[in-house]
Amino acid sequence: MTSLPARVVFVTRETEYELLINRHATVEQARFFLETRGQKLSVLEDRHERFLETLKLARAAVPDEWRQALVQRADLDRFLFSAEDIVVPVGQDGLVANVAKYLDGQFVIGVNPNPDLYDGVLVQHRVESLPKSLAASVAQDWDCQQRTMVEGSLDTGERLFALNELFIGHQTHQSARYEIACDGTRENHSSSGVIAASGTGATGWARSIMDATHQRIDLRHDERAIAYFVREPFPSVATGTDLRAGKIETKPLTITSRMNDGGVIFADGIEQDYLPFDWGKTLTVKPSERSLKLVTA
Repeated sequence: MTSLPARVVFVTRETEYELLINRHATVEQARFFLETRGQKLSVLEDRHERFLETLKLARAAVPDEWRQALVQRADLDRFLFSAEDIVVPVGQDGLVANVAKYLDGQFVIGVNPNPDLYDGVLVQHRVESLPKSLAASVAQDWDCQQRTMVEGSLDTGERLFALNELFIGHQTHQSARYEIACDGTRENHSSSGVIAASGTGATGWARSIMDATHQRIDLRHDERAIAYFVREPFPSVATGTDLRAGKIETKPLTITSRMNDGGVIFADGIEQDYLPFDWGKTLTVKPSERSLKLVTA
């Protein structure tokens, strides 16, 4: 019995150009919309064409006998990854975070289609290096980072994973009410929600919170630890503000909803793929046993 040839799964998202055309129905209407505001559609057209050329070169780098698949970010929750897949996000760093929560041990090679525009923290490869990386995958002869992920588990059995962060709060970002408990201390809160971030996420949304609140928590991307941050906790006779931020290692964080409706938990900014967090449900947050295997060379 012979095994199937390797499969490379390319992950993309709509470009700014495609999103604009979808909104305005035609190219000329989109061009008119921008020009009346002193902007040029040609800038987005150039970026779009550069992305398409990068994707074409990336797909051409796959050996002929291997299999390929292409999935859009919006379809990730319906796509079935196999354990042996090699996953190649082509786009900005956030695309790696978007796909990470759907993976379980697959190797990821992030390709940066526009190094002048995207930082390349997670999409570290130029398309020209992809053939070498794919060839090395046969013997797994490559350098790989193990990036810690965040895991949230509801008492209903549902789970959600994040590479950057989980958001726990109200879907409209209005005041969220809940009980938070960490290391034996409990407190009722009314806040703008809670962020639970990994070391990778500490360079993103969590970094903005730390800069604003001056509550610094150091995390390495491979450290078996995560951090939590309460956004704008409100003090009152019924709610406290002592549990504002902290580091979670061996003892998990638990949050119990006090929201009759609108409570949600979502990962890495994908708000439409959420878990309902209604009154009485309890969420346990901890560093996940699952990690992202990011190929670096």
